[in-house]
Amino acid sequence: MRKVQPLTDTKIKTAKTQEKNYTLSDGHGLQLLVKTNKVKLWEFYYKSPTLHKRRKTSFGSYPTQTTLINARKKRALYLDLISKGIDPIDYYRKEKEKILVDVNGNFKSVMYEWLEKESKSTKAITHKGKVRVFENDVLPFLRKKHIKDVDIDDIIKIIDLKKISAPEIASRLFNNMDNLFRYAVLKRYCDRNLLADIRKSDIIKARTAKHMPKITEPKILSELISLIYEYKGGYSLRNCLKLVLHLPLRAENLCNLKWKYIDFNNKILTIPRQEMKLKNINLDDFVLPLTEEVIKILKEQETIQTKYTHLQEFVFLGRDNNKAINKESPNRVLERLGFNDEARGRKIRLHGFRGTFRSMIDTLDIENKFSFDVKERALDHHEKNEVARAYNHKANYIEQLKSLMCYWSDYIMELKS
Repeated sequence: MRKVQPLTDTKIKTAKTQEKNYTLSDGHGLQLLVKTNKVKLWEFYYKSPTLHKRRKTSFGSYPTQTTLINARKKRALYLDLISKGIDPIDYYRKEKEKILVDVNGNFKSVMYEWLEKESKSTKAITHKGKVRVFENDVLPFLRKKHIKDVDIDDIIKIIDLKKISAPEIASRLFNNMDNLFRYAVLKRYCDRNLLADIRKSDIIKARTAKHMPKITEPKILSELISLIYEYKGGYSLRNCLKLVLHLPLRAENLCNLKWKYIDFNNKILTIPRQEMKLKNINLDDFVLPLTEEVIKILKEQETIQTKYTHLQEFVFLGRDNNKAINKESPNRVLERLGFNDEARGRKIRLHGFRGTFRSMIDTLDIENKFSFDVKERALDHHEKNEVARAYNHKANYIEQLKSLMCYWSDYIMELKS
């Protein structure tokens, strides 16, 4: 076997470029690749002790990145690993990953990385609130910590402080912290989810559910209907409240209603499934028939909107005339109209009209004209059982819904008069 003559700096420096790339060997797998473009690169060849095949790696360019002495030191380290049955390429790749995980594992970095992921599956307004809570209530305490150094006392302190000012947000924060740590474990920023063995009820006492205030007394409802129809404030606010008397939409769907969802010819409202609270892709879009009074309200809104501006994307416009109305604005109108006294049964918010519809329909429908399923479908309520829901959602309730919505709309107009 021919003995390889070790390289010298002089030999390397005087090595001339040729028409093709060529190599100079230093022995024991270390070679210098002299390229046609005058670049000289260190390469190390070896047989992997784990893969049992020949592999190659680079030690960088000579002399800028790696001198002859340093190339030999690297070779010695690689040969030592090989002698221990370790593949050096795989070993150093894992070491780099560990360093990268440690750098990226700062709590602030992990938090924003997780929030970015969450933004892709959360509504913009919901995500904005989530970011605000983390930035205001979590980050000040954990900003300088690596996520693997956060302990359960840190979490409890943050939750306890939030319970004082906003118990409901504290409850959501517990869930979000749980999800954040699950993500951190998945990404190997930390070894375990701190909240996995903690019951939320041991930290946050369950609150008694309080139903949204609603009006079920016909006389009071009659007064409210008259006040809404006679309201002299903004036309979008007036017509928004008029519409919710007849269509029991959720506040978000009502305030963000778009003209393209309305089919005047077929007298149908269709809201895409992804805009509804229940976003199950196996469910059809939400469909509700439009009564004559509903069409009249929408036509009035269309006429006035066209008069003051051009027809915008949203049906009910806010102050700047190009964005949807804020869902709290109609609630402020209801307060000004005197419907903020729950003790006297005279308090209601936008969402409460759904409860009014559901309760009063049950009371009025003494002949059982409308099935339970139809009443629930008007509110876009579906079976919680997935199997039952899969069969039930295919049923076509449109004709029954027409009768139901006409019945309810007629009743509202009867109370108004």
